[in-house]
Amino acid sequence: MTIWILALVLWLFCALLGHKQGAIRASISFIGIIISGLLAWPLSGLVARVLRLVVHHPIAVWTLSPIIAFVALLIVFKWVGFSVHRKVRVYYQYARDEIRMIMWQRVNKRVGLGVGFLNAFVYLVLISVPIYNLSYWTVQIAPSDQETFEFKLLDRMGQDLQSTGMAKVACAIDPLPKFYFKSADLAGLVRQNPQLADRLGAYPPFLSLGERSDFQALAQDSNLINAWQTHASFAQLWDDSQIQYLRQNPATVDLVWKLVEDNLDDLTGYLNTGQSAKYDSEPILGRWDVDTTKSLQLMLRTRANVSSTEMAAMRSIWDNAYSNAVFVAGSDNQAFFENYPQFTTPVAGQKNQGPPFTPVTLQGTWQSGDNYEITLAGNGLNKTATGTVGDSGLDLKIGDDRLVLERENH
Repeated sequence: MTIWILALVLWLFCALLGHKQGAIRASISFIGIIISGLLAWPLSGLVARVLRLVVHHPIAVWTLSPIIAFVALLIVFKWVGFSVHRKVRVYYQYARDEIRMIMWQRVNKRVGLGVGFLNAFVYLVLISVPIYNLSYWTVQIAPSDQETFEFKLLDRMGQDLQSTGMAKVACAIDPLPKFYFKSADLAGLVRQNPQLADRLGAYPPFLSLGERSDFQALAQDSNLINAWQTHASFAQLWDDSQIQYLRQNPATVDLVWKLVEDNLDDLTGYLNTGQSAKYDSEPILGRWDVDTTKSLQLMLRTRANVSSTEMAAMRSIWDNAYSNAVFVAGSDNQAFFENYPQFTTPVAGQKNQGPPFTPVTLQGTWQSGDNYEITLAGNGLNKTATGTVGDSGLDLKIGDDRLVLERENH
């Protein structure tokens, strides 16, 4: 319905304008609309460079650049049409008799009326392209009934494009690359399936991002998490303080966008299946939890004469010490050991000393070879570890300890 209303308004407006301006101006405008529409996107990059000097919002720059290029080119054609029309009008006014003048004016207006309908059709096709592009995103990321009027209108117009068949026309002349639509599909997949948030965070290229304080604050934002899980409006998510902080940092936005751009197809497949064709060949990648039972069993094989009392005490300490410990290996060869227990020596004669360890976070790198070579440091600790990945999990020898870790499932 909205597309038919838009078409009716364009036909009435352009027909009346063509009748008023005449055939010459309307015909040159017709040519100008087509040429400007074809050149608007190729020239938008040049316009964007200038526009960024005064407009700092990337979405606004991306949206306005082709519009400004189109309008600037069309103004040139409008000026040419006006100049030609004026010369012809002066000729008939001063070089021909009054009857010829009246006949020319009548023909000029009537032909202009018909050309105006053609102009309206071209305008409708060109306007359908940005509606198609924008609604392709909004239908997927903003489907809530709580959305703002602008989002609802775009959703409605996008659906009407499909029902009227104009979507096929817009798609046929759309200059945007496939990456644009694939990224919209990815955004829609995540937006409409909140349960995929954990799997998204576990994608190997994003693991190191998850260790940054700004992204950890994002994951701990209870208001954002609740809004995400309850399908709150996109505006509410966009205006969240943590989201604002991240999107106002151009370096962070560029980093995340680069990671998505380089892994778009693999990331989409990973979210759908939980398997990464690109990164599953490196088994250490992921988040790993310490399995204290297997770790203690492994230790018993290397230590003799451990009494059941000592074993029970050690199990109690390890269960407590490693309960929140997580080892993270990212695809950028960064390694982290969250809540690694830094054991302390009890002071003789002092009571109520609390747990015999302090949780610290170590950071370093990993390298593959016959075994994984891992270096970790933090809080005065420097650890060198070697590891292998097998059916039982990650066997990690770190310092004097030997740990068995299990991969977190998402």
